[in-house]
Amino acid sequence: MAEQLDAAARQLIEVSGVAKRYAGGTLALDGINLSVAEGEFLSLLGPSGCGKSTLLRLIAGLGAPSAGSIDWPRATYDASGQPDRSIGFVFQEPTLMPWATVFDNVFLPLKLAGKTRRESEAAVIDAIEKVGLGGFVRSYPRQLSGGMRMRVSIARALVKRPKVLLMDEPFAALDEITRMRLNDDLLELWAGRGWTVLFVTHSVYESVYLSTRIAVMGARPGHIRDLIRVTAPYPRNEAFRTSPDYNEFCRITSASLRAAMAGKDSTP
Repeated sequence: MAEQLDAAARQLIEVSGVAKRYAGGTLALDGINLSVAEGEFLSLLGPSGCGKSTLLRLIAGLGAPSAGSIDWPRATYDASGQPDRSIGFVFQEPTLMPWATVFDNVFLPLKLAGKTRRESEAAVIDAIEKVGLGGFVRSYPRQLSGGMRMRVSIARALVKRPKVLLMDEPFAALDEITRMRLNDDLLELWAGRGWTVLFVTHSVYESVYLSTRIAVMGARPGHIRDLIRVTAPYPRNEAFRTSPDYNEFCRITSASLRAAMAGKDSTP
């Protein structure tokens, strides 16, 4: 009971009965119920087309659900009465401005918020250094590798110091070595900053390595079929990737995903 009360007290996002039907009639999501606690790392795992990205965008406020609600029980409110959700969003592609330096790409959210370069300089440099690109402040995207461009995108999401970081398959297009390195760096940043992270992925292995919980989604209309708690302790490293615990969590998660794709109850 004490654990349940503590979880309720830390509840940050509450998704209740959410559905999303597009103008063409496609029902992308239906009956989504999900609670997200402050400080957790929650992965949304499922096949292509199951609505993972749609759900993330609804949580970000980049669209409205057709039914149900998305509430932020602990949100503060701005002068206009709107909830201050304090969100950073990292998309599948870095979407950087090719004509702008790393500094100016990361500075963009602050510029749009009316901040000057001078008053923003410390925050921009701090975000760039946190993703390991301190020596590339004046570089252009064309001069960076794919992994480095994604680091710039992450820095841009961090520069306003959000409480919630939403990540839509940010590492899917990267090679395996770069992806593993960025997984490690992301966990280090998460541990140091106390964010709440919602992370979309197709990878069982990535979801187990990163997450405190995994929401397994079934095919369209997207729905949550299973919630798996990954109880392995942090910090996680290469030793965890080769451990029996990791293998077992991957087995359980894979079985749940197969069952979700087949439309059956999971029986790991």
